Amino acid sequence: MTEQHSRFERGTDGPKVIVVGVDGSESSFRAASYAAGLARRQRALLAIVYIQPVMTAGAALGAPVAETTDQIAEELVREIREATEQVKGIFDVRWEFHTLRGDPYNGMVKAADQLKADAVVVGASEQAGHRFVGSVAIRLVKAGRWPVTVVP
Repeated sequence: MTEQHSRFERGTDGPKVIVVGVDGSESSFRAASYAAGLARRQRALLAIVYIQPVMTAGAALGAPVAETTDQIAEELVREIREATEQVKGIFDVRWEFHTLRGDPYNGMVKAADQLKADAVVVGASEQAGHRFVGSVAIRLVKAGRWPVTVVP
């Protein structure tokens, strides 16, 4: 008997869990909108994930990093709830909000694994330096563990 791997299964009725990364950027909100449309059409769960960055330099200077990233997470949830209420009854999607601490790439990998994601959606990086060192989106695609959609 062969060993079972957590891989995308072909020939199913579509994804059951779609994970989307949000960080407050315009591209992440476009990715969330795109993923919500996919989730609605597929009747899948939309798992919205915010990875709270660990900023050791800020913490060393006495900045309240955890409080700030918690506030960002709360603001994201508030915005998502408002958007959901505006389209209630017209565009209904089952969704959950998850937040983890860490670097964006490893956080998204951990979230996708824990949530048993069938697909991952992320926004294209808005940082110029990522063209040279690689963005989270490129690293997720290269990981080859789930279908990844990168929304510009």
